[in-house]
Amino acid sequence: MLATDLSPVKRIRYPLVVATVGVGVVAGVLWLVGWQFAAAVIVAVFASGIAVLESVRMIRRLRQGVIGVDVLAVVAIVSTVLVGELLASLIIVLMLTGGEALEDFAQARAERELKGLIDRAPRSAHRITPSGALEEVGVGDVAAGDHLLVRPSEIVPVDGVLAEETVAAEFDESSLTGESMPVEHRGGDLVLSGSINGAAAVTMTATADARHSQYQSIVLLVTEAASRPAPVVRLADRFALPFTALALVIGGVAWAVSGDPVRFAEVLVLATPCPLIIAAPIAFMAGMSRAAKNGIIVKGGAVLETLSRARSVVFDKTGTLTEGRPTITRIRVENGFTERELLRLAASAEQYSSHVLAESIIRDATAADLDLEETEVAREVATAGVEARFAAGEVRVGKLSFVSERAPAATAYDLDPGELAIYVAVDEVFAGAIIAHDGLRANATSTIAELLRRGVRRIIMLTGDAAPTAHAIAAEAGITDVRSGCLPADKVEAVAQLTDRPVVMVGDGVNDAPVLAAADVGIAMGARGATAASDSADVVILLDDLSKAATAVVIGQGSVRIALQSIWIGIVLSVALMTIAAFGIIPAAVGAGIQEAVDLVCILNALRALRDPVRPSPAPR
Repeated sequence: MLATDLSPVKRIRYPLVVATVGVGVVAGVLWLVGWQFAAAVIVAVFASGIAVLESVRMIRRLRQGVIGVDVLAVVAIVSTVLVGELLASLIIVLMLTGGEALEDFAQARAERELKGLIDRAPRSAHRITPSGALEEVGVGDVAAGDHLLVRPSEIVPVDGVLAEETVAAEFDESSLTGESMPVEHRGGDLVLSGSINGAAAVTMTATADARHSQYQSIVLLVTEAASRPAPVVRLADRFALPFTALALVIGGVAWAVSGDPVRFAEVLVLATPCPLIIAAPIAFMAGMSRAAKNGIIVKGGAVLETLSRARSVVFDKTGTLTEGRPTITRIRVENGFTERELLRLAASAEQYSSHVLAESIIRDATAADLDLEETEVAREVATAGVEARFAAGEVRVGKLSFVSERAPAATAYDLDPGELAIYVAVDEVFAGAIIAHDGLRANATSTIAELLRRGVRRIIMLTGDAAPTAHAIAAEAGITDVRSGCLPADKVEAVAQLTDRPVVMVGDGVNDAPVLAAADVGIAMGARGATAASDSADVVILLDDLSKAATAVVIGQGSVRIALQSIWIGIVLSVALMTIAAFGIIPAAVGAGIQEAVDLVCILNALRALRDPVRPSPAPR
């Protein structure tokens, strides 16, 4: 529904609601002027027509295998018409036809944050032509390499690099990172689409088209998430059949005992619960919107329901449990290589790697004013390393096992807890290693503790790193189940073998894509746009914040709790009112009005999922 509703706003009309109100007005006027029979005929014919229309829709749904409580609405309309309770018939019809309007209102409230994300998407750009002229173009017409002008307070249309002459410019990146304070960028810095420029106009060169830029990728994820069907909403269906049977039994018994068919109608008008039809889906859409407000894109209500039942959570190490920004502590060299030469060769090769360690090595080499080489002969081996051919020879950078395939003399170095080594070989000569330290995230321990409080039974760390480094980080985080030296296939197998399910996998990189897809719920953390990881994941955390993984579970549990609560409120109130009506205490017209109030209460309760506070649960005793 959201994929359609998020298009430009258009006027929505409800012809059946207007017709129902019109019939009511006409019938009321006729009744007042003394034409009671004509008023009764008009209402009876109209109500019967609506019952036929709903019956056709019900039969279509039954053919699709969907059994709902709409049969109660049809029976209630027919029974009230037959016993002459025409005011009750009209109220039920108004309730039924007005349900679409009520659902649209509730849906719009529930989708507010998701819709807000899409409404903020950039739509145009100011392109500088080769002649120096300025032209306004649609954001979809911008190509990588185009020179753009971003005026003050304008949204950056695509990802790009600021012109070198830019001394300093401030950007509001709150829609991307959640950081409320403006961020300062200088010439050569990358700025992301969706950022809002500050007080000074800047020029930039596009590095990606709109489709592959950051904010548009977020919009794509949101649209995909909202357009997915939500089978979790079927949780209402498990109540529908027994509730329908119970309502018919109560009504039938009341009729049989009293001998008055009006009792049957009075019971049935109180048995048309919107909570089973609308409240549950609204609660899950509200949960998705709540998640979006927290920088979490959840791809469908079914994902929220699975998150709420999470029993095992698996974490990648580098860039997930750790900061993902390793600092180089020292360089060990062998066989005549110098530290600067080894760093230069390693950084030259790491230009062709997607691993988070590559950025740190390249950053240090750039800071040391080292000239990096380029090549067209390079390849990356997932979780192992990268190799590239330069003038100096074939350079291999990565794990010891990967490097020793070419340089058998390569040997492991003794490392301090939490350190890791990136080994380097040139042709068949072992050149040494770069020793780095990637610290545990400040909120890793609290995130794990919160997950355990929320009912998760097992926390596992899967990593391709060596055992000493893996166990040091795991011990610091409070994780006892550690699997080190894992290839992507090993991670997938480890997740498949877990018996405490559902299993949630939290990762960040391209190498995590297979295991994210294999888990019951895959969470891609800090994913920049539509990467392989975010494409494979069920949940995409837009912020570089590990605690959002626990927040996603909390929101899932809150959404399910509120959905079930709304359903049970509707059922309990309806059954209680039907029981009272069975004794002839509640007239049919009054009962129809009361049922509408019950429906409204349940839907408003479902909308609490928008505001359900995300707070830590109490620590276990």
